[in-house]
Amino acid sequence: MENIASSTIDPREAAHFGAMAADWWNPHGSSAMLHKLNPVRLRYIRDAVDRHWPGRSHDFRPLAGRRALDVGCGAGLLAEPLARLGASLTALDAAEENIAVARNHAAGQGLAIDYRATPVERLEETGFDLVTCMEVIEHVADPAAFVAALAEKMAPDGLLILSTPNRTSLSRLAMITIGESIGGIPKGTHDWRKFLNPEELAKLLENAGLEVIDSSGLSFSPARGFILSPNKAINYLLTARHRQG
Repeated sequence: MENIASSTIDPREAAHFGAMAADWWNPHGSSAMLHKLNPVRLRYIRDAVDRHWPGRSHDFRPLAGRRALDVGCGAGLLAEPLARLGASLTALDAAEENIAVARNHAAGQGLAIDYRATPVERLEETGFDLVTCMEVIEHVADPAAFVAALAEKMAPDGLLILSTPNRTSLSRLAMITIGESIGGIPKGTHDWRKFLNPEELAKLLENAGLEVIDSSGLSFSPARGFILSPNKAINYLLTARHRQG
């Protein structure tokens, strides 16, 4: 991995997720929760893409001809579907172990994804139409600098889509007290004190020259599993663009 001294990567976090690399694609393994979250995230991303670039809502490849960047890609659970949606995709992760697994899995699927064990701050390319960053900002050392780096990578008409846990008593119960004991989240994954509420994240985005144009809660239904909902108490997603005017 490139020198992380000039990045927002927390080496302890990188090591924690790197240790999970070999099991990442096992839907019943240490990343089981991510497998369950992925379809909901994709639905939100697809809706945001269709609104921002209308006219292709019935297309299987609405991102064809567009460049996308997935930051904190792990072993590629989100990156591969984004590539299948047609994006020319670059995907970054702090852990070389994750990138090695991601490259191998993508090759087996016949997908051309530019995977790199590179901090986003050290990525030279800019002008990405879509930047995604799922469940990452709560693990970085400097959230403000991280958001600024994400904003710098966006094209003028680009979208940034983030997801992250909210800092509430309910999220502590669901994701740490229960989730890290019996709910399929590896112990030590989360530090509740590093969670950002929607207002705090919106302020970081504003300071980076962006504006939030959409947001949604991510909740759990016993009957349907994970769903998009107005309730942001546990987890939420948001879409941002460069501030207009």
